[in-house]
Amino acid sequence: MFPWSPEFAWDAYHVAFFGALYSVLATVAGTLAVAAWRARRDAREGQTAAIAWHGDFAEMPRSARHCRHQLTGEAPDRTCGNGFDCRHCAEHPRLEALRRKDEPAEPAERFGFSLPQDRLYHRGHTWVRPEADGTLSVGLDDLARRLVGTPERVELPAAGERLQVNGPAARLTTRGHEVRVLSPVEGIVVEASGEGPAFTLRVDPGGTPDLRHLLSGAEVRAWALRELERLQGALGSSALGAALADGGELVADVGEALPGDRYDALLGEMLLEP
Repeated sequence: MFPWSPEFAWDAYHVAFFGALYSVLATVAGTLAVAAWRARRDAREGQTAAIAWHGDFAEMPRSARHCRHQLTGEAPDRTCGNGFDCRHCAEHPRLEALRRKDEPAEPAERFGFSLPQDRLYHRGHTWVRPEADGTLSVGLDDLARRLVGTPERVELPAAGERLQVNGPAARLTTRGHEVRVLSPVEGIVVEASGEGPAFTLRVDPGGTPDLRHLLSGAEVRAWALRELERLQGALGSSALGAALADGGELVADVGEALPGDRYDALLGEMLLEP
């Protein structure tokens, strides 16, 4: 019976029942209110896309989620559970301390594409270079540029827009396929320059940036070799041969050498968009 029923009486049983019922309803309402507040807060702070990235990351195959310390040998069987964001990994400092620091960094040109050692690299194939004025320059690395070829469209953030790590930094349309480019850093865009895939963003990080999640030095070699393995797996041996120029270097436009049905999957596989 409910309070509006003529036969209803406020006895101990009904007091206990309705007390428990309204407690549950209040808890549910409070939980929904907190979730809505957090969603609005994250949207205001520009974090919605970065949060969505963690869902996309979970959909990626295990072969695409190798921990950087698996690549360099400190943790041979480890996969990443942090969306390639080592800043939030409790194990990263311990594993980093195990790495040999005396390994020489090899020129990446021998891997079939160029990865200059004067910059840091994001697993989504963007590079970051700290500048003397405290800003960060960001661009597509050479492998990504060879994959996208000459895009029909490049959408870049305007000056004043805020980037979040693993949120979108750009969107490209190439051969009718749209792909996002993940931001390797967070901060305010100061300037966007350059044409096509050779674009460069200059970003103000608002202080000393935390770049622990980016690859550098000798570990870039291990990553480059693994990326070539992933590329070969995505292409197949026959298509890989068409994508290699003399001397084993990738052709300037890898997509031109591929069937259209493979190209979309390859873009998603290599630029981390499931």
